[in-house]
Amino acid sequence: MDKKIYYLVCLILFNLVGNVLGQEREVEVEGYFQQDSAMIGERVAYILKARYGEGHNIVFPDSTFDFSPFVLLEKKTFMSSTTEGITLDSAIYYVSNFSLEPISFFSIPVFEVFKYDSLIHQPLEASLALKLIIDTIPDELSFRDNNVYQPIDTEFNFPLLIGLLLSLIFIGIGISFFFGKSIRRRWEIWMEKRKYRLFALRWKKAEEEFAAKPDMDHADELLGLWKTYMEHLKDKPFREWTTIEISDFLENKEIIKDFREIEMIIYAGKSGKNIPKACQNLWNICSDTYQQKITATDDRK
Repeated sequence: MDKKIYYLVCLILFNLVGNVLGQEREVEVEGYFQQDSAMIGERVAYILKARYGEGHNIVFPDSTFDFSPFVLLEKKTFMSSTTEGITLDSAIYYVSNFSLEPISFFSIPVFEVFKYDSLIHQPLEASLALKLIIDTIPDELSFRDNNVYQPIDTEFNFPLLIGLLLSLIFIGIGISFFFGKSIRRRWEIWMEKRKYRLFALRWKKAEEEFAAKPDMDHADELLGLWKTYMEHLKDKPFREWTTIEISDFLENKEIIKDFREIEMIIYAGKSGKNIPKACQNLWNICSDTYQQKITATDDRK
């Protein structure tokens, strides 16, 4: 009888020691969200806790862990606390959900590391419901009338301006390369015609004034106008040349008579008999020289 009692006591002590040792080696993990629903991309806190006895080496996951379908934003850890041989470790994982599922399930494990192996302690899955901004879409949409002008800030499009300027530059270079000579000739002819029309108006006015009052001032103005225009047409110093030099250059001896008809008024104060004819001859010389220059400019290659 005593022997049976002894074995019974030993069996009870053995069970108690086993329960104590088992309690020391047991690891309890818990994981849950701090809220039950969230919008897409919203920052949500997931709390992970682990309780264990002495002799356990517990490691929480870091940023290298796969948190899908969630995205890890931040991890916040806390100091371990031990009470009556039980240690509590905790961490907060701030994550975002980009899944369109109505309810997403999530669980972060805790790793117990041994010398040559490790053990995974997985908490129960925590659920997070998707919070929609628009609960329901009505069958018929109602719109509010609003015809008030809404000012919109505008900015000057500098890239477009630069592109247009560069395009104009390239177009100008292309036109100048292929049509530059032709355009330049046309421009010179247009300018020459414009100067000729201006000279014709001034000559007509000077000639009429000289015919009405054949004095020295009007005679000098008429000859000066003729020499200035011929100097432009021939690019020679007509205003500095004498009448003989002008006659030799133009190879026109008759021009000496025309000049003398007008110069008699300047130097002798006498009016010649053929002044209208002399004026007409001088005009014809300017007109013919103008036509020759226009033709030469148009035929130039």
